Amino acid sequence: MAQQRRLVLDGTAGIRQAEGGVDRSALVQDHRPALRALDGPGDAIRVRRACKRALDVIASGLALIVLLPVAMLIALAIVLDSPGSPFFVHVRIGRFGAPFGVLKFRTMRRDAQDRLDHYLATRHDLRQQWASGFKLVDDPRVTRVGRVLRRWSLDEVPQFLNVLLGSMSLVGPRPVTPAEAPYFGSDLPLVLSVRPGLTGLWAVSGRSDLPYRDRAALEAGYVRDWSVGRDLSILLRTVPAVIGRRGAW
Repeated sequence: MAQQRRLVLDGTAGIRQAEGGVDRSALVQDHRPALRALDGPGDAIRVRRACKRALDVIASGLALIVLLPVAMLIALAIVLDSPGSPFFVHVRIGRFGAPFGVLKFRTMRRDAQDRLDHYLATRHDLRQQWASGFKLVDDPRVTRVGRVLRRWSLDEVPQFLNVLLGSMSLVGPRPVTPAEAPYFGSDLPLVLSVRPGLTGLWAVSGRSDLPYRDRAALEAGYVRDWSVGRDLSILLRTVPAVIGRRGAW
């Protein structure tokens, strides 16, 4: 039987790969004082979390209903442009280190990995760009429809289902990949102490235009200063951020 891989928090070294299940207890135990300080009085934090979850369920449910016709047109355009499923599931690190699948509209070709390997092997400038942020400004893997979806963040629409099901929140740190985890350093447990968000402070502050050290600082700062009011403010800032397309590539 093939062994499953797990994500294990390894102190300030970030996430390392190991065998077996997901070890979440070590993450919480090592940083329990910081997490307790964030929570504040028990009754107060329970009310705030209940309000946040209620907003997630109501808003994501309404969004899925309203956006269903748009989603169907997007799915059709993807299939006509590039054969294959219109959806893509990408494994990210969720709350307390639990891996989960982020739902997205597919924006890449079916031979995406082969294309990436070829370009990184033959283009030194692209290797440097990839090493700095695991993204390429002019990504050869992206389809014509995919470029439009990425520019307007429409590839993220299926994540409203992630929010409704509870693996994500409307607002929070953007989901972290295992490769990105070391960049967060000692702030990683803090960032992983909450559900990742469909949008967040980093997402409305420049996104991919910002270096990882700035992303880590913004995501950790959001968790430290979290409030329902701040979530509403970020949601309002998300609309002009999407329209302005800053950092969307």
